[in-house]
Amino acid sequence: MPAIAYVNGKFSLIEKAVVSVEDRGFQLGDGVYEVLRTYNGRLHAIEAHLRRLFRSLAAIELKHHFTAARLERLMREAVRRSGYRDALVYLQVTRGATKRMKEFPKGVPPTLVITARSLELSSRAARRRGVRIMTAKDVRWLRCDVKSVCLLPNVLAANKAKAAGCYEALFIAPDGTLTECASANIFIVKHGVVITPPKSANILAGITREEVIALARKHRIPLKERSITLKQLFAADEVFLTGTTTEVLPVVRVDNHRIANGKPGPVTQRLYELFLEHVG
Repeated sequence: MPAIAYVNGKFSLIEKAVVSVEDRGFQLGDGVYEVLRTYNGRLHAIEAHLRRLFRSLAAIELKHHFTAARLERLMREAVRRSGYRDALVYLQVTRGATKRMKEFPKGVPPTLVITARSLELSSRAARRRGVRIMTAKDVRWLRCDVKSVCLLPNVLAANKAKAAGCYEALFIAPDGTLTECASANIFIVKHGVVITPPKSANILAGITREEVIALARKHRIPLKERSITLKQLFAADEVFLTGTTTEVLPVVRVDNHRIANGKPGPVTQRLYELFLEHVG
């Protein structure tokens, strides 16, 4: 089955899709994006993803004429053309193609790119055994709540983590508190209470993060949104990640520190089961 792309009004095979070399997303990182997935051909949490996309567009003052209904139709069509029941869908909007300049161009239409391809998930073994992550200094910009295409710090941290045999890189703020991972949100469990860093400009509040928080509250699993220190992370009973492709994934080692007994914990497993019921 083919990977499909849509670029400014035209569908094609992904390897034949092109954008201008003068596109501001390519030249300046001047754009925002969303990543979502399908479950059995159904776009998951599409409304929440599009709400976040429009917040990001407003935050960077990118003028457009897109509607949620139009973008949803295009994503559904991309998935249909790909034929994948479990697809990864990427949507990116940039400030368009024009000569390179820092100020906003006038009268330039935005560039819209959508792709749909086969979804690659964490292995069953990784989910069963848990994964190892490593810490990294958080040197990103101060508006991480905007889903910007400027991801170089995330790329560098993720590459360093992979080279070290780790699943993810966890960013640590200058004050020693956790923010988030390069591609996921972080949670710990202590004495049966689930804890995750609160919403702020320092993290991107993931859609799966919000779903897991809602599930915990619905099923009366104690949960707090508050700052977490590195010391508290190492002393946690359980640690897990959430994300669109990560879903709910247990962490059993951070750097050289084993988390509790080094095995996925019961609260993490319970939340994963609830999440599967939610998306099923």
